[in-house]
Amino acid sequence: MKVIVEADGGSRGNPGVAGYGAVVLDASGYPDERTVLAECAEGIGHATNNVAEYRGLIAGLEAAAAQGATSAAVHMDSKLVVEQMSGRWKVKHPDMIPLADRARKAAARVGAVSYTWIPRAQNGHADRLANEAMDGNKEQAATPEGGDGQAATSASARSAPGWTGATGDPCRLVLLRHGQTALSVERRYSGRGDAPLTEAGLAQAAAAARRIGARGGIDAVVSSPLARARATAEAAAASLGVPVGIDDDLIETDFGEWEGLTFREAAQQYPELHARWLGDPTVAPPNGESFTQVAGRVARARARVAAEHPGATVLLVSHVTPIKLVLRAALDVGYPLLYKLHLDLASLSVAEFYPDGGSSVRLVNDTAHLG
Repeated sequence: MKVIVEADGGSRGNPGVAGYGAVVLDASGYPDERTVLAECAEGIGHATNNVAEYRGLIAGLEAAAAQGATSAAVHMDSKLVVEQMSGRWKVKHPDMIPLADRARKAAARVGAVSYTWIPRAQNGHADRLANEAMDGNKEQAATPEGGDGQAATSASARSAPGWTGATGDPCRLVLLRHGQTALSVERRYSGRGDAPLTEAGLAQAAAAARRIGARGGIDAVVSSPLARARATAEAAAASLGVPVGIDDDLIETDFGEWEGLTFREAAQQYPELHARWLGDPTVAPPNGESFTQVAGRVARARARVAAEHPGATVLLVSHVTPIKLVLRAALDVGYPLLYKLHLDLASLSVAEFYPDGGSSVRLVNDTAHLG
C-alpha cells in the first residue's frame, strides 16, 4: 500500500515550547481525496524547530509502517529535513545525527520512501496538529540549562508581540555582520573591495559559528558574494550542516572613489559632497551608490528570501549598511537610523517579517559570543 505522509514540527522560541504533528493519507485518491489513515501529534517539551521537524517525520513514518505501508511519499515544509533525508545535504549538527538515523530506520520499515518539500501553506493539516500539540505543552516549557534569553536564534517566541497586531508565521532573519578585515581595522570605507578576513576576523567568524551552531534552528544560510561575508557564512553553515546560498543584492554599498579612504580623508577631499551625503540618502559618492539605491536592492533580497523560505529562520550574512537597512525596514523608520545605529563586526541582530506586512525587531548588535 502506498501512502502520503505529511509531517511538521514547530518551536515557539526556537528553542522553546515544541511539538510535532503528522498525518498518513491513502495515496490512491490523493490529492483530490484525502483519506486519513492515521494522525499523530505530541508536545516534546523544550526543543528547536529542526528537532521538532525530525520528530514529526519519525512519527509519521512509524505510523505509516503501522498501517502496513510498503511505500511512502513524505511531504514536509522543512527544506533542511527533506534535503538531508534525500541525501543531498550532509547531517552535521550533533542534535540532528541521531534523529536522522532514527528516521532512516523508520523509513526502512516502510520500504520505498521519497521526500518532497512543500510550502507551509500546503502543509496545513500537519501544521495544525503540531500547533495543537504545542498548545497543550506550555506547562512543559523550561529555559535550557545555561540558556541565554538574548541569544540570536532563541530570543523569544515566534508569535508576534501582542501590541503589533501582526499575524501569521514570520520569516525570521538572523543578521550576521562579517568579521574583521584590514580595512575595518583602519576604519576605511570598505564597499565592493574584496578584502579577506584577518586572523582576528576568522576567529570572530568561528565564535559566531559556534554560537549559531549550538542554538540551531536555522533553516537556510544566505550570504553576500564578497569574500569576507562568504567566509563568515561558510563557518556558520558548517556548524549547522546546511549549504550557503549567495544573493548579489546583499553586497555592501559601492563607495566609488571613497573606497579605501577614511572618513576624515573623504571629508577633506570631497567636503561639500561628503557633507550632503551624511544628510541625504539619495546622494551617492563619486561613481558610487546612494543609500536609497542600496535600500532598493536589499528590499529585493529580503522579498526573495521570504518567498523562498516562508515561515523559516534564515541566517543572512552581509555588511553594515544592508543589515541596517533590513532593521530600518522592520522598524519602519527613516534613513537617519543609518547614521545613528552602530553595528559591531561579527554582531548578530534579528528581524522578523510577517505575511500580513507586519514586522518586529528582536535583537540588535549582540556580541556576547565575542567575549
